[in-house]
Amino acid sequence: MESTESTESLGSTGTGGHDQLAVDARVQEYYAGLTGWDEHARLTARSAQGPLEHLRTQELVRERLAPGARVLDVGGATGVHAAPLAADGYDVVLVDPVAAQVARAAEHGTFVARVGDARDLAAPGLDLADDAFDAVLLLGPLYHLAARADRLRALREAVRVTRPGGTVVAAGITRLAALVGGGYEQFAPPAWQAVLERGEAPSDIAFPAAHFHDAAELAGEAAEAGLSDVVVHGVEGPAGGALERVALAAPEAPALVDAALTLARALSTTPGVPDMSQHVLAIGTVAP
Repeated sequence: MESTESTESLGSTGTGGHDQLAVDARVQEYYAGLTGWDEHARLTARSAQGPLEHLRTQELVRERLAPGARVLDVGGATGVHAAPLAADGYDVVLVDPVAAQVARAAEHGTFVARVGDARDLAAPGLDLADDAFDAVLLLGPLYHLAARADRLRALREAVRVTRPGGTVVAAGITRLAALVGGGYEQFAPPAWQAVLERGEAPSDIAFPAAHFHDAAELAGEAAEAGLSDVVVHGVEGPAGGALERVALAAPEAPALVDAALTLARALSTTPGVPDMSQHVLAIGTVAP
């Protein structure tokens, strides 16, 4: 994520020896499309996993939103979640560190899109005030932050700008996600232990991951940041990883997505099962 001010944590070395400034630079390169990646296509066209993740995330978010709620989408990329929320009458502001993604998001014309960093939502150009939103979404920033201190800073900023009684939704990529679907080929087996035991992301893969969560760790970080009544959901469920290998245009894709979605809904918070998803969502309430 792009740095907006100089602090000791922004240049820190996190798990796995990651230099956060180097990760920030890789985030800029990756999501600006300089490596050929298209984050919008990942959720809409690349494989059958994308629509599953998108639909289930939207469901879980909308369960917590009153009609017309004011929503801040931090790390919102090209507006893949912000656009449908805005279309349904929610008042949405999107923040993302990558200017190219913000420019694409702004093309929707239905919500505000600004360049900014999850760790400093009060930075010049954002100036987001305390208690300004009914809900804040962090659907990407945390897995690009290596140090726990930086992840807590992003979560605390989300809490700060959310009104008392409002909702924060924070996503993590699970440790098992690195080893299922299309992920396990990306790094050699000696790196797997560090992923599974400590969430340390290898630094030699294309994706600029800095940390992988398990459900309990994500819940703990959310609570430490000031959220109460935290519940962690598995997003895609135990069948989601397999859909990475199913083309969205394949004839069997709709039925497989429906089946995976049924499992994801049924097992969303079943102990042990959320970690079998590729993504987990911690959903908590800002104390009154």
